[in-house]
Amino acid sequence: MISYGQTDIGMVRSINQDSIFFSDKSVGNLPNLYIVADGMGGHKAGDYASAHAVSWFVDYAKECKYANPITIMKTGIAKVNDMLLEMSATHSELSGMGTTFVAAVIVENKMYVANIGDSRLYVIHQGETKQITLDHSLVEELIRTGQLDRRRVRFHPEKNIITRALGTGKEAVPDFFEIALQNGEKVLLCSDGLTNMVEDDEIGTIVMGQRFVDKICEQLIERANYYGGKDNIGVVVVEQALNEV
Repeated sequence: MISYGQTDIGMVRSINQDSIFFSDKSVGNLPNLYIVADGMGGHKAGDYASAHAVSWFVDYAKECKYANPITIMKTGIAKVNDMLLEMSATHSELSGMGTTFVAAVIVENKMYVANIGDSRLYVIHQGETKQITLDHSLVEELIRTGQLDRRRVRFHPEKNIITRALGTGKEAVPDFFEIALQNGEKVLLCSDGLTNMVEDDEIGTIVMGQRFVDKICEQLIERANYYGGKDNIGVVVVEQALNEV
């Protein structure tokens, strides 16, 4: 596995509330781990939420005795949610904070994914950019109920309203996915600071058009900022070595 990640404050925001983690080496019983989190809340609260959600989860994974990746992610996310709620309740400056959270673990030819919020995971290969996660957002609910055309999402005034996040309620229920990976596929985890600025097709073109994962991250952020950079941008790109599948 070869990975790289990067965050950027964007062109408008004064604080970077996106946090990432990427490790091609084992983290506890996980053979690798990749995370993107996008915080929300008042001054510094969103920054705190995303950064601590990532660090607390990584610390939990390092010590966790479970072997199953989904079990580790499920229990770790629940633990992080409880810790965020406790900090929010006991520190007024953190009240109302929350964060999205998307994480992936790759075991041989299978990828295990956990997601809550509207940060996304894509699998990209041979011209196809496939979104694996489902946004927990108001506009996604409107699409599912036939009240909104997906082509109009980018222009919807409430596109940034999410319906699930860590730290916002006792029952923070993530989605879990198990995906079979093929040779040559690349994995992208990202915050909405990328996807609200750059269309999926262009994201796929950039990911498959660059050889090195660090250059992919740099170019994705560059394009998001070129189109306005209205939010923080967090990206992690993962590529498998050919003999790993």
